[in-house]
Amino acid sequence: MDRVLLSIGHGYSAQALARVLLPQGWRVIATTRDPARAAALTGAGVEGVVWPEEGLAPHLARASHVLSSVPPGPAGDPVIAAEGGALRAARHLAWVGYLSTTAVYGDHAGGWVDEDTPPAPASARGAARVAAEAAWAGLGLPLHVFRLAGIYGPGRSPIERVRAGDARRIVKPGQVFSRIHVDDIAQALAASMARPGPGAVWNLCDDEPAPPQDVIAHAAELLGVPPPPDEPFATAELGPMARSFYGESKRVRNDRLKRDLGIALRHPNYRAGLAAILAAEAR
Repeated sequence: MDRVLLSIGHGYSAQALARVLLPQGWRVIATTRDPARAAALTGAGVEGVVWPEEGLAPHLARASHVLSSVPPGPAGDPVIAAEGGALRAARHLAWVGYLSTTAVYGDHAGGWVDEDTPPAPASARGAARVAAEAAWAGLGLPLHVFRLAGIYGPGRSPIERVRAGDARRIVKPGQVFSRIHVDDIAQALAASMARPGPGAVWNLCDDEPAPPQDVIAHAAELLGVPPPPDEPFATAELGPMARSFYGESKRVRNDRLKRDLGIALRHPNYRAGLAAILAAEAR
């Protein structure tokens, strides 16, 4: 059977996966809302599709695997709303992946959570993801749910924010976040595609949850510049979205990822991940 991935909402993480799959002989069909970007994707070896203007049924017919990176909106999951019938009819699919978020767990006051922790979202964003996970599970497909921690990587990391002068060290006592390098997302997804386990949920995060101000300080140290000053959370000027992130503090376990998928993280903590970003720039 041909190995063909239909990547719905071909964003940062899905692009990293495509870079892993294409050299292995996979074909990748990728959706985007932008016709110019669809053309650029096609020129880069990925078949670009403008969606939702173009329906997915003919592309689903050619796909062996499907990954959705599209976040839910106010009315629910837009992929299921537009393509639910076509997805339900795609009984030939070997693997379906949905990228969710660790926000489904809500706030645990810095305590540990794993995949068996019941979802208890503390934000509308997290609640929408819980509903989207359930909607995807209801399609009757070989679903694999990946709950992603904070994503960083080349072009999208504290390195760039420190350089641009946009980095802030917001300090809230006891606050910790988990995070994951985009390369480790890609290798986890590829490993799951190679060893399907329908119905399972995996947390995608590294080994070391950390206070966000520590990560910014380390990025500044690597760049040889002074770190931004501490800003107490209580008085910091933050937008509603940024403030909502600080409403949740938890440490996310990744034992199942390493055990079930045989993953050895390339970047097991933020120090390794940031160093790798700088090393890749130097090359």
